[in-house]
Amino acid sequence: MLPTIALVGRPNVGKSTLFNRLLRKKRALTHDLPGITRDRIYAEGHFEGTRYALIDTGGLVMESDSEPGEFHGDIFEQAREAIEEAHALILVVDGRAGLTPLDEQVAAYIRQSNKPILVLVNKVDGEELEAQATAEFHCLGFDMMAVSAEHGFNLLELREKVAEMAKETGIESTEENEEAMGLKIAMLGRPNAGKSSMVNALTGEERVIVSEIAGTTRDSVDVTFESSGKIYTFVDTAGVRRRTHITDTIEKFSVVRALRSSAKADVTIMVVDAIAGITKQDKRLLDYLLKESVPFIIAVNKVDLVSPKERTALREGFENALRIASHVPVVYTSCISKSGLGGILQLATKLKKECSLRISTGELNRVMKEVIEKHQPPVVNRRRAKFKYVTQADEEPPTFIFFINDEKLIKTSYHRFLENKLRKILNVKIAPLNIVFRSTFRKKEDIVHK
Repeated sequence: MLPTIALVGRPNVGKSTLFNRLLRKKRALTHDLPGITRDRIYAEGHFEGTRYALIDTGGLVMESDSEPGEFHGDIFEQAREAIEEAHALILVVDGRAGLTPLDEQVAAYIRQSNKPILVLVNKVDGEELEAQATAEFHCLGFDMMAVSAEHGFNLLELREKVAEMAKETGIESTEENEEAMGLKIAMLGRPNAGKSSMVNALTGEERVIVSEIAGTTRDSVDVTFESSGKIYTFVDTAGVRRRTHITDTIEKFSVVRALRSSAKADVTIMVVDAIAGITKQDKRLLDYLLKESVPFIIAVNKVDLVSPKERTALREGFENALRIASHVPVVYTSCISKSGLGGILQLATKLKKECSLRISTGELNRVMKEVIEKHQPPVVNRRRAKFKYVTQADEEPPTFIFFINDEKLIKTSYHRFLENKLRKILNVKIAPLNIVFRSTFRKKEDIVHK
């Protein structure tokens, strides 16, 4: 468990930009229009050895025809759950706009949580503006600091402050505990797809309750076991149903925890029902896993219920439905006959290893220079993308940043071409692989000469 800190506030104050800045990577969408972030977004941040979970929430607005203090609908529900789950809160306000009645109402609401609160006055573009921009926010009575997420003012101090807040919660996540859990595998899927049965079949014990009644598992359950001298921990999550079918608060929390477990595990196994096929909710889960670059395996379960004559057609149907996730390994399983289960743990281990890939900047630029010189990007509006250099920004999953003169000159087809080349060169067959293009005007020696 990590100390959890939630960013809250009204729309368009810069929460998502701050979220990305604290993580030093782009996880949340940002735009000048308010309301871009609707659901809360989770990610893990760290600073000088201190790790914490960070939550970005949607902007809180008031109901137009409601009583004072009542916030608007689904976005508020997402923020409320984040506030309840978090150990500390950051209230983000706009230093240019000044204190608004909505800021005061949000402050009054989160004050009831009795949790540590930091007021972050954003859009303060320098020390000379700090005193004036923060003056009227002192009346809220919380600790306060000024930053500019856009221009970088006080960001280092902010990272130090957030790490300090995380430490003050008294919650620690030790590496020893993580090592004791071994490879963490989250089980994700719709209710009654067979997740719990698969955990029991793989562990060889009745470790999780199995019932024909969908929704028996209401919370994530950790099951640690040893196989062939290696430690594994299964996180058997609650079944994820469509929002319209989620009626009670407990199940809402279960769905959120299920999705969080998949993002925080080393590998996720998405279990789908062979008889039901890829449903709309399966497609939503698939989109979520792909968007979040989660390393995952698709297990088409209950194939014992399909006659041998129909299995070829079954595979063809799933192959066609899963073309959008061509790198994701698919296994066909039966928890009754144990068919297809024998290689899942080894496959998960291989997937984890691919995600841990690291290549030096020098070697990466050498091989990519050759690739780009042989196949240059297409001309867009009489201009061609000019590559400066490329570096690996992260691992788990591998993330590569290409610095170029103008990122808008890269077409989707060329993006796919570079990804396929990187996969071939680095032998990354089943792991997610992220490519980011970033415009730069710094003078760097080109890796491509036109």
